[in-house]
Amino acid sequence: MSDLAPLAAELRALPPSCGPVRLVAVDGHAGSGKSTFTRRLAEALGGAPVLHLDDIATHDELFAWTDRLRTQVLVPFGHGEAAEYHPYDWNLRRFGPARRILPAPVVLVEGVGAGRRALRPHLARLLWMERGPQESWQRGRYRDGPGLSVFWDGWTVAETRHFACDPSRPFADILVRECPVGYEWQVRRPSGVVTKPNNHPE
Repeated sequence: MSDLAPLAAELRALPPSCGPVRLVAVDGHAGSGKSTFTRRLAEALGGAPVLHLDDIATHDELFAWTDRLRTQVLVPFGHGEAAEYHPYDWNLRRFGPARRILPAPVVLVEGVGAGRRALRPHLARLLWMERGPQESWQRGRYRDGPGLSVFWDGWTVAETRHFACDPSRPFADILVRECPVGYEWQVRRPSGVVTKPNNHPE
């Protein structure tokens, strides 16, 4: 059984938030480990669909993708229909062939800005990766190599500006921290009290 099984069970038990879908966002700084955590959580959920916001954003619209997400994903899910979007190709700088995501019981949305105010009313839960910006960006730069250093220079400015205007962490329901082995998470309650962390090794 996956170490994230308890978290997966909690998410499955939530009431739907967008039509029949429990839309769960995983937000955090670029390079904070969102993609790896989301992949493992999707596995714990039995293969839950994952929408990566890198497929919705573009070079010219790093954060100005809300309307596209609403039209292609939120509205169809709200009607119990499949979402259909055209993933952006970061090498060719154009949108590719359409992909469909069925309105599964749980759908994960992963990426910087997944917890923005325009999306929060449609979310069943907002998860935030607890890793600071400088450490996250350093990890991201190392991962992507020197060839993308110019892109990262522009990205860090844009990300800082985005979170200054539209922060996600203060509204997160669950704070996730990557440990040397596995993850621990803290569940925030409406009262603002944070429960004892759950530490589950990978």
